[in-house]
Amino acid sequence: MVLERQGVISFDLISKLEFNDPLYLHPSDTSGASLITQKLKGTENYNVWSCAMKLALQTKNKLGFIDGTCVRYEYEDDEVLLGQWDRCNSVVLTWILMSLSEDVYSGQIFSKNVESVWSELKETYDKIDGSVTFNLYKKINSCSQSGQSLSDYYHKLNAMWRQFDDMIKIDDMVSANKSFQEHNQFLKLMQFLMGLVDVSDLNLTVNLPNGTVAKILQIGNLKLSDKIQLLMCWLFHNTMLV
Repeated sequence: MVLERQGVISFDLISKLEFNDPLYLHPSDTSGASLITQKLKGTENYNVWSCAMKLALQTKNKLGFIDGTCVRYEYEDDEVLLGQWDRCNSVVLTWILMSLSEDVYSGQIFSKNVESVWSELKETYDKIDGSVTFNLYKKINSCSQSGQSLSDYYHKLNAMWRQFDDMIKIDDMVSANKSFQEHNQFLKLMQFLMGLVDVSDLNLTVNLPNGTVAKILQIGNLKLSDKIQLLMCWLFHNTMLV
């Protein structure tokens, strides 16, 4: 009878947890479904994987289990909440393990604490690999429109630029140096224009980092209308360059 009453009290306490409480678990959270489709393979895709995983955990209000803001010892005075913390830790750990490639998974399967796993993965794979950086930059420089629509070409190039910037921690550099930020934006604009099939006869101008204005004379053979030209410049300035 005592155990039954304790069970009722425990269930009642857990059921009263608000959805914004890090210990709250929705029934679907324990379904075994993967949070993200990206599999961590190693250094080559750690940045993309960690970004996707943190975003997914944020939607579940479970970031605290990997960044140290929701820790076990805070609930040691309450046996019920302590047990709930252990369940949440196991759920988040399962989500992360399910998003690892087979080789990475085998090295973490016996881990018990999700924060420790996250820290170890970061320490192991959050590194600037010269060959990975080179190959990505090579793809950026060889990227061209090549039959794609203007928007498809832009989004493909922009995705690679954002991955490259994150890989070399470009935000830390540009935030402290406005001139470098403008130069970096100018290089991206030049890369975008060089990959177009043609921008001849567009009367297209760009603002240089030194404050002067340059006219793009020729980069190919496809003629775009003034409307598309203006759309391209607006899209690039307001999305990629800001």
